[in-house]
Amino acid sequence: MSRLTLRLPETLHQKLVNIAKSEGVSLNQYIVYALSSQIHSNYTVNPLLPKEVEEQKQLFNHLVTQLGDLEEEQIKNILNQREKVTSEDELPLDIKAKLIAKIKQKKEMHK
Repeated sequence: MSRLTLRLPETLHQKLVNIAKSEGVSLNQYIVYALSSQIHSNYTVNPLLPKEVEEQKQLFNHLVTQLGDLEEEQIKNILNQREKVTSEDELPLDIKAKLIAKIKQKKEMHK
């Protein structure tokens, strides 16, 4: 386990102490819990609505049609203009399971 020295405003520190006490846990446990919750909430996946899926399909088909009329070099130039996205590290299995369950739940709600 790692150690971290953190400087907090006194008011924030006191709020954290009070919350930890009300939860019946140590300040350290509460801070670890709060940080973990925040990190996991960043992995929330919201399924696309059917309308959004249809819009993406139409845009893709339009792009394919346009690319079909171009030379190979022109296609490469267009594809090089795409937004570059770095892939994330593999998600832990427990987070994957939660995401899959949440996606299934959202799909059921949209039926």
